[in-house]
Amino acid sequence: MDNTQQLEIKTGIQVLKNNSDVYDAIVDPEKMKNYFIAVGTGKMTEGDTVTWKFPEMDMRFVVKVGKLVKDKYISFYWDGASDGEQTLVEISLEPVEKETTFVTVTEKAKPNNEPGIKWLKNNTEGWANFLACLKAWIEYGIHLRKGAFKASR
Repeated sequence: MDNTQQLEIKTGIQVLKNNSDVYDAIVDPEKMKNYFIAVGTGKMTEGDTVTWKFPEMDMRFVVKVGKLVKDKYISFYWDGASDGEQTLVEISLEPVEKETTFVTVTEKAKPNNEPGIKWLKNNTEGWANFLACLKAWIEYGIHLRKGAFKASR
């Protein structure tokens, strides 16, 4: 295995809502509480820092908001692996039809080694869960994370 190769996460899903609704559901912590986080310290604003707490973890994650393009693109840096290293997360919103958006999440990058592979596994699972929970909540009002984890009981 080539240890110089960088690992990157990329996952996506089609959501039956327009780009504006999806964008707002991602940048607004009051909406994110319905499918992703338990607590957010503020709405994502370019250049600001917010903190997220997840319902299944007794940890807080500092999120440094990068570039935002209304209804199209969200980027931020965070220590999603809890290893002291910031990774870049990019969320792209592509209109498919008037009320349909394809959401792509990319997180970059970690070295192709044992810690990197652990990060790849955990965060790929996490971003796939994020997308499924976003879709369930924004389309049907279902909060999939509620009661789904031992710590959230």
